[in-house]
Amino acid sequence: MNFVECHEEPIHIPGYIQSFGYLIGIDAESHSITFFSRNISDIFRIENAEELFGRSLMDFPEIFRSVMDSDLYASLKDFTKRENETHFDKVFISGKEYHFSIFRSGKHIFLEFEAVLENPNKRISNKYDNFYVIDNEKELWEQLLSTLSKIVNYDRMMVYKFMMDGSGKVIAERRDEDMESYLGLHYPESDIPRQARELYLKKRKRIFSNVHADTVPLISRTDEAIDLTFAASRGMSPVHGQYIKNSGASSSFSVSIIIEDHLWGLVTCQNSEAKHIDLEDRVQAGIFTALASNAYSSFKSKNELNYRLELNEKSSQLKAEFLKHNNLFDSLADNKAKIRKLPEADGLVIIAEGDIVTVGTVPERGIIEVIAHWALENTTESIFVSRSFLKDYGEELGLDESAAGIIIYFIERSKKEMLIWFRKEFDEHISWAGNPEKKIGVVVQDGQEKHIVSPRTSFNIFTENIKGNSRRWNSRDISSVQTVRDVILETSHKQYNAIKALNNELRKVNEELDSFSYTISHDLGTPLTVMKLNAQMLLANFEKTEKNKNKLTSIVEEIDNMAEMMHDVLQLSRAKHSEIELERLQPANTILKISENAKITFESPKSEVIIKECPDVLADKTMLHQVFLNIINNAVKYSSHKDEPKVEIWGAEEDGHIVYRISDNGIGIPQEEKHKMFKIFNRMDNAKKFKGNGVGLSIVHRIMKRIGGNVDYDNNKEGTCFILTFKKP
Repeated sequence: MNFVECHEEPIHIPGYIQSFGYLIGIDAESHSITFFSRNISDIFRIENAEELFGRSLMDFPEIFRSVMDSDLYASLKDFTKRENETHFDKVFISGKEYHFSIFRSGKHIFLEFEAVLENPNKRISNKYDNFYVIDNEKELWEQLLSTLSKIVNYDRMMVYKFMMDGSGKVIAERRDEDMESYLGLHYPESDIPRQARELYLKKRKRIFSNVHADTVPLISRTDEAIDLTFAASRGMSPVHGQYIKNSGASSSFSVSIIIEDHLWGLVTCQNSEAKHIDLEDRVQAGIFTALASNAYSSFKSKNELNYRLELNEKSSQLKAEFLKHNNLFDSLADNKAKIRKLPEADGLVIIAEGDIVTVGTVPERGIIEVIAHWALENTTESIFVSRSFLKDYGEELGLDESAAGIIIYFIERSKKEMLIWFRKEFDEHISWAGNPEKKIGVVVQDGQEKHIVSPRTSFNIFTENIKGNSRRWNSRDISSVQTVRDVILETSHKQYNAIKALNNELRKVNEELDSFSYTISHDLGTPLTVMKLNAQMLLANFEKTEKNKNKLTSIVEEIDNMAEMMHDVLQLSRAKHSEIELERLQPANTILKISENAKITFESPKSEVIIKECPDVLADKTMLHQVFLNIINNAVKYSSHKDEPKVEIWGAEEDGHIVYRISDNGIGIPQEEKHKMFKIFNRMDNAKKFKGNGVGLSIVHRIMKRIGGNVDYDNNKEGTCFILTFKKP
């Protein structure tokens, strides 16, 4: 026994037509008859239908004279140049008037007939097609149903809009007074499955005159399935037929609403009694529906244009605000309220430059960090959108109702910078026309039993409460986020150019400052030396009271500090501009000498300096000395007050580089002050009892950058470990 999903049912090749139609299929090249409906002999005087196979209508002039004399058949080649394009005419057959339609599909030309019906109740005038003056969606579709009621006049007429998930909703309705209203009800996707929607896009008018009438099989000498997609009389599937019966209707008629080549919805009509609509009336219903569809598309485009103009104005204002700042983070932070409102979000989070700024209703900081980490690990697109974020990931990420819907824009993934918009959980109730749950039934088709998704037997209102979702993010919300993205990209480029110009000015100022540094170091060197000598002479010859001695000693120490600071400033300037010559160097001897001198300089003879492996590096000789001098001096100095001061120095090859580590058990570096470690004249609070001026690490940082290396550090359990990365020679 086979199982057939709704979307798998081959509804375009049923093998039969409805009883109101008559069908003949001829070969597109030879025009010989290849198939026909069994009822063809009901309108044409054919004694033995089997004689038709392989022959053309021209071979039976008495039977098909009226068809052959029609303009359509006389110019058959011209009217079948393009596939699936239907042309209409009227012919008299045995004294009765019939609609005659032709179209070419694949290798066949279809000749389709149905009786002409008069519609005495039809009352159409020009006023009914004046859809373009209506600028309200609800009024537009109600006007369309009012117009169509003068043509088809079914018991119930509805405008049915397809949702993004394939389900549908009744958004307009016209019905008999004694009938229950379906307005606002939702229908599950399985009611009109995917392949049915595809057919509605191709064949835009569809009628089932009588679901209780017997179908008419097609007769052919081959087993080839005949595609009836474009045949007006195509038979309905057993599932669809049963669905209409279950709804209490005997006849249905629908017209596709096409917006920008997309199946937007349907005008769907139901009648409690069997009813056939004349072909001309069906065509006219299709024309009015197309006019209404175009009017809808027109005013939607007009509204969209107005929205775009407003969005452009907001974008211009945001750009102006952004350009008041010199960095992106300040631009975002100062305009966070405006950025939040652009996509109508409940909250916004800005993550940039290692900081988090929020506005509105957002999750707590810990959850924000979890969401940001999840986004970096689990998304690839630059903009991620979800209205069911709480439903999909709430338990996994520990979310609350503030994070039901989410939009994430990644400013720069590598820097972990992003904007996150949040929407709160939306208490959504959906009223379904019957329980949308699928049930399995059995039908017999072509003598074979098949399991199928059974059509619903109940259309009583069923209310479903949807949890874990926010209000849907629409296309305008996405456009707003894209606008923020564009503002960031454009202003960042302008800020880059402004910063580039400032850097050029700064470079000139730095050159002047460097010149000043050389001058100060040179010109002040001599007077400082004289001051120090005089102070030392006074110290040696002056009356040595303890008070005087302390004052003179203090003067000498301050002169030494000033001289050291001048020397360091000069070294910093040289590290920035001096010519460098990278060569293969052996640091072992340099490290040993510096280590021994450091113990003497900082009066710490008990310091244990352990020097292990010292591989060669690619560096400048003078600069290499400056790097190790500053790092080793710091290690010895800041561990000198320990009971057992210890410094370890070792190097190794790592990932194609030479990495040296200088570890000490000294005072360490507070984590919260890490970001300013290598800034000039910066000293940690816990280092102020030691001599120094905060220039040494700035020199190291600048030198390592100049020779193509890097400097970083880790906090040990006790002390600090500086990491020097050199190019491998």
